Formats: sequence, C-alpha cells, structure tokens
Amino acid sequence: MPSPQLPRTVFAMDPVHLPLLFPPPLMERLRRTADIDPGLVVRDFADPAAAGALARAEVLITGWGCPHLDAGVLAAVPKLDAVLHAAGSVRSLVGEALWERGVTVSSAVTGNALPVAEYTLAMILLVGKDAFDHREHFRRTHAYPGPAETTATGNLGRRVGVIGASRVGRRLLELLRPFDLTVLLHDPYVSPAEAAALGAESLSLEELLRRSDIVSLHAPDIPETHHMLDRDRLALVRDGGVLINTARGALVDHDALTGELVSGRLSAVLDVTDPEPLPAGSPLYHLPNVFLTPHIAGSLGNELERLGRIVVEELERLAAGVPPVHEVRHADLARVA
Repeated sequence: MPSPQLPRTVFAMDPVHLPLLFPPPLMERLRRTADIDPGLVVRDFADPAAAGALARAEVLITGWGCPHLDAGVLAAVPKLDAVLHAAGSVRSLVGEALWERGVTVSSAVTGNALPVAEYTLAMILLVGKDAFDHREHFRRTHAYPGPAETTATGNLGRRVGVIGASRVGRRLLELLRPFDLTVLLHDPYVSPAEAAALGAESLSLEELLRRSDIVSLHAPDIPETHHMLDRDRLALVRDGGVLINTARGALVDHDALTGELVSGRLSAVLDVTDPEPLPAGSPLYHLPNVFLTPHIAGSLGNELERLGRIVVEELERLAAGVPPVHEVRHADLARVA
C-alpha cells in the first residue's frame, strides 16, 4: 500500500531566523512530516527560482520577514491550503484575499507568550524590590541603603494590575500565583467569576489604575485600545507607581507618559514604545526611573525553537487530518493582537 503523500511545504521568511526556529533535530522531524526543501527560504514571491516550489505548495511556514500575503502574493501559490506562522501575531501578515480563499491559518503566538510573561514577572519582582532605584543609588554612593531608605521596599502584598487577559496576560496570572501579591485585572471580556478563577479581582480600568502599585499592559493593539492610557488615566496611577509595557507602544500616549516620567512621579519598564525605537533625543534613554529594553521580551535566541516546535506539531496534525490547535480565525482579529 503506498505511503500517503507528504504536504508540499515552503518556508517564507527571512532566512536568518531559520536555524534557530528549526535546529537540526527539529528540521529532521519536519522533513519526516512535510515535502520541504530546507535550502529554499522565500522572501520574494516573484523570484523565478522559487516559482516552481510555490506553484506546488500546499503549506507555507511563515515567519518574520515574510511579505504581506495579499492577492498579488497569493497568485504565486494557487494550491495553498494552510499558513503556519512561526512567530506571533498574524495581523500584519494575512490579507483579506487569504481569508476569502478559506486558507487555514495557525500561529505560534502561544509559544511567544511564555517568554513575554516570564520577562514581565521578572520585572514585577525586581520593581517590587526597588532594584533599579537601589542600583542607581549604589552607583552614585557605593553605600548600602539604610533602613529608612527601604521602608517601602518589598513584594509582600504589592498590588499588581494586569490590563488584558490575553495569552500573555493569562500566562502572567499563572506565574504570579505563588507570590504574596494582590492581583487585579481589567478585561472587558472577562467576568468577575472568571477573573477570580484566574487568581485576580476584576475591576474597571480606572479603578485598577487607582489601586495598583504596578500596572502591566497586555491588551491587543486595536483601534479601541489606541492610547488607552492617556493623560487623564495615567494621572490616576498613584505617585511612585510603575508602568510595565511589553504589549505595544501605541496603547500609551507617550507624550503624556514622558511628562510623567520626566517629572519623576511615575516610573516605567518599557520593552515597547511609540515610535519604536524612540528618537535619539528622547529623555527616556537617560532617566533613572525608566528601564528601557529593545523589544526583547518576546522569543529570542534559543526560545525560537519553541515556536518552530509548535509549527511542526501543527503540521503533523494537518498531515494526519486533525484540526490545528492554534488556529487563528478571521473573526478573532477584531480583539486579539
């Protein structure tokens, strides 16, 4: 009895990411599941060298550097049945033409949520210990802080406000459970009972901002959330409060935030900004109450293999006639990242 035909598959991404997404053992597992040429990584769908493979392709494994899949690009892939994205959001990748063709779309966004949640947890705990303030003090004085300088330090009962029960937000809520923190949640799609099951108290956005010592953003970047933390809402955060943003810079009015940070009233941990990166003259690069990182919270280095593994598992399911676990539906994009 002949063996079933493997799905014809093509990589479409910046080739620099391929070795980390699919290290040799994982690439071998992929090759047992798919008819794929590991040496062919497409960035330009008009490249004559890729035309034959694209014309036969039933599956695209996409990643950072893949062009927007609009009607013009899709004309090169007439047999396409599935797009498996070895990265996070597909919002900027998938065009209306792909949805209209009924192509199955899956994303490794769940795998990308874990390192973001881990980064956020680390920052919450460090902020609670005033680690960044003490670092600056130690650099200046070379002296240990006295008891009077640590009375407000510590994570016992610290109030952490999580905005958005997204994949990252939910994973963060799980990671926060072992600690003696008071966790607050704002998400308009989550009931008080569900929030309680997640280990948090459900609040309006304004009440969360008033009550939190640390505010962590995990909402999607959609029109309804643009500048959701504007000047008036930032003013609700208590003096000495800390904002952590690992979601998208556009969720915050950065002019208003910059004013609060320059004044010293608030502090911030910012892995994302608006614009990104900030202009060279931004004061946020030099403020002692700002911990600024270059969009590193998501998957980097050896964490990329987790994304590749999710894609391989999805392809194995498709090859076996089983629906994907991480499917993205068109309707989901209205309220997810």
